[in-house]
Amino acid sequence: MKFSINRRRFVQTAWTALALGALPSFAKRASAQSKEVRVLVYGGAVGKAAIEAFAKPFEAETGIKVTAITQDFQAAQLELMVKSNNVTVDVAPLGRGSAIPAAKKGFLENIDYSIYRKEELDGIVDFVRQPFGVGIFVYGYVMVWNIKKFPVDKPRPNTWAEFWDVEKFPGARLLVSGQLGEEGPWEEALMADGVPTDKIYPMDVDRVFAKLDQIKPNIRKWWTSGSESQQLMRSGVGEVMNSYDGRAQLLIDQGDPIEINRNQAKITWDFWVIPKGSPNAANAQKFIEFATRADRQAAYAQLTNYGPTNLNAFKPIPDKLARKLASHPDYLKNNLRINSEWYAEVGSDGKTNAELLAARWSDWVLR
Repeated sequence: MKFSINRRRFVQTAWTALALGALPSFAKRASAQSKEVRVLVYGGAVGKAAIEAFAKPFEAETGIKVTAITQDFQAAQLELMVKSNNVTVDVAPLGRGSAIPAAKKGFLENIDYSIYRKEELDGIVDFVRQPFGVGIFVYGYVMVWNIKKFPVDKPRPNTWAEFWDVEKFPGARLLVSGQLGEEGPWEEALMADGVPTDKIYPMDVDRVFAKLDQIKPNIRKWWTSGSESQQLMRSGVGEVMNSYDGRAQLLIDQGDPIEINRNQAKITWDFWVIPKGSPNAANAQKFIEFATRADRQAAYAQLTNYGPTNLNAFKPIPDKLARKLASHPDYLKNNLRINSEWYAEVGSDGKTNAELLAARWSDWVLR
C-alpha cells in the first residue's frame, strides 16, 4: 500500500550522498540540541499526511522542532549510517521485512515503552509492538477486480484458487513480483493450492513455485511497485490482480471502476524505528510515542486509508471509513498475517528465507 514511490525499491543516489557527507555537521549540531528531532516520513501524499497528523501537532505540544524529511528509507541506508557512525536521522520508517534483520544486526535502538500511557499501549496491536520498533500503520495485499470486466451481476474469482482458474474466470492477470523475496505472490500461490492460512508457514517453497508455474503463462505483468500497480489498475490492464489495499482504495475514491475483495487478504505493516546512535534518541522516543496515540492514528488513517496500529483509533473513525482499513478488527481476525519471523530466519548457508526466495525468483521468472 504505497501512494507515491515504492519505499523498498527506490534508493536515491542523492539520499546516499546525503548520508555519506552532506549532513555530518547536522549530526554534530544535533547532539548539542535537546529540542530537535529529525524524522523521515516517506515521500508524496504519505509524507504530507505524516507531517499533518504527527509532526506539526508533536511540535506544537512539546516545543521540540521536527525536521520532517519527505523521502523513503531503505535498510541499506540505515546500515550505511550506523556503520559509518554518521547517523543523520532520529526516526525512520522500515517495512517489517527489513526491520527484523536490522534489529538482529544491532542497527536499531530499543523502544522505551515506559513512557507510554497504559491505555495507549494496550490499544497497540501486539504484533507491531516490538522491542526494536512500533507500527506506523497496517495495510493489506488484496485481490482487486475491474468491475467493467467483472460486474456485480457476473461471476467473479473470490478466492485465490478461482484466480488461478483462468478458464472459468477469463481475464488479464497481474501479480506482485517476487524479486525482493520478502514480498511476492508466495502466500497467494499456497492458498490457491488449498493450503489453509494457519498452515502457510513454514512455507513449502517447492510447492509455491509449482503453483506459480501453472499461472505464469496467464500473467500479463509482474508488477514491481505500488505506483505501477495503481497505473495498471487505472489503465484497465489489470482486470484482476493483487495490489495494496490503499492504492486500490485511492482509485475507488477517485471514481475508478475498481473493487476490492478482502477474502484471503494478507496483512502487513511498517515500523517506526530509531537508528542506533540517533543524535536525539530521547526526542525520537517521544515522537514515536506521540505518533502511536489513538487520536494521531485516527487522524493519519483518515488522510491516507492506512489502517491504524492503535485499535483505539477506530472509536472516532466513521464505520464507512473503518471498513476501508486493513486493521479493522474483522480483517485482523480473518485475514492472513505475514510471518515476518519466517522470512528473517537464517539457514545453514547464512541466507534468510527472503534472500533464498529472491534468488529462486530471479532464475524462475526468466525461464
